[in-house]
Amino acid sequence: MPGFSTRAIRAASRVPSAPQPPVNVPIYASSTFEVADATELAELLEFARPGHSYSRYSNPTHAALEDALAELEGAEACLATSSGMAAAHAAVLATVRAGDEVLLPRAVYGGMVGLAAAVLDRSGIGHAVVDSTDLEALTDAIGPATRLVWLETISNPTTAMADISAIAAIAHERGVRVAVDNTFASPYLATPLSSGADIVIHSTTKYIGGHSDIIGGAILGSAAFIDEARHVLVNAGGNANPFDAFLALRGLKTLALRMDRHSSNALAVAQGLEGATGVERVRYPGLASHPQHHLARATLRDGMAGGMLAVEVAGGRSGGERFLDALRVAVHATSLGSVETLCSHPASSSHRQLSDDELTAAGLSPGMVRVSVGIEDPDDLVEDLAGAARAAAS
Repeated sequence: MPGFSTRAIRAASRVPSAPQPPVNVPIYASSTFEVADATELAELLEFARPGHSYSRYSNPTHAALEDALAELEGAEACLATSSGMAAAHAAVLATVRAGDEVLLPRAVYGGMVGLAAAVLDRSGIGHAVVDSTDLEALTDAIGPATRLVWLETISNPTTAMADISAIAAIAHERGVRVAVDNTFASPYLATPLSSGADIVIHSTTKYIGGHSDIIGGAILGSAAFIDEARHVLVNAGGNANPFDAFLALRGLKTLALRMDRHSSNALAVAQGLEGATGVERVRYPGLASHPQHHLARATLRDGMAGGMLAVEVAGGRSGGERFLDALRVAVHATSLGSVETLCSHPASSSHRQLSDDELTAAGLSPGMVRVSVGIEDPDDLVEDLAGAARAAAS
């Protein structure tokens, strides 16, 4: 009979089988998977046969999330990643090479600014910046080296919206791909592939996870492109964590319910803050005062506009900081898309690398506060945020 340690390892490694399928996808907390022979392992590592060999390459929990997201976004394939920035990095590197150029929006997530400056530029991949809401300027900005136009369905943090269909038509005429970060909208409110985009990116950390308890990302597109991105990701080590993939699957089940509430709460907050003491401007696509309000109504589901606001507080940079200090219901924290309301000051957080002049050039003000409206009672949120604005102005 084998020794105790041998028997213990074997006994504890048996995978139970049950005739009844589980309601939830299991967490496959295994770094490696047994194979029959060397040929099977080689084919699995080359993705030449279905299955799993090593969780840096693939994992059954990852695969379940990928299939679910692909269905909801209307994509041929999906790749789950360790973070939204891992998704962005792999998507860009699967598209461009040294000597190519990526065209970024003027108002874009600070992580993309950092990726362009700290990683792409030093790798010989250039980038240019343009106001993506100005089609004429964007057309002029596409040069001979441009290979990718990067957009956000709703921009972070200004909430500006680009016309994805029009930009995709312009880019495709020039042989340029279009990638859209759909994090702010989620697949419930928008599906950019149906508007002509080639690639969709998500930080699943945000609305898809929905509870401030995961870090993850996803890339969606054609099967051929996802194969390219997977090879980048495997070699860079940006694979998803199976537990985070499980939590993202959990979040997808209630995404529609939460986005309905995020959107209705955000509209109530935006209307309550517009014109309030201490508030210079509220940017929310659901308000008639928003420059792309018509585009939001035409693009996003049922006239909803998501849960993200940009609130320009009186008093500049110090006013924005006083606003955060005065919060009692909302939480001063980075990230977004969770059930609790989260507020941050881009000038001192996501866009801290920019001077006041550079913030203005990017379409931000030093006093802008980004508000991710949660699912609390709306009256409590309006009272809290309006009170914080009054405190900032005093």
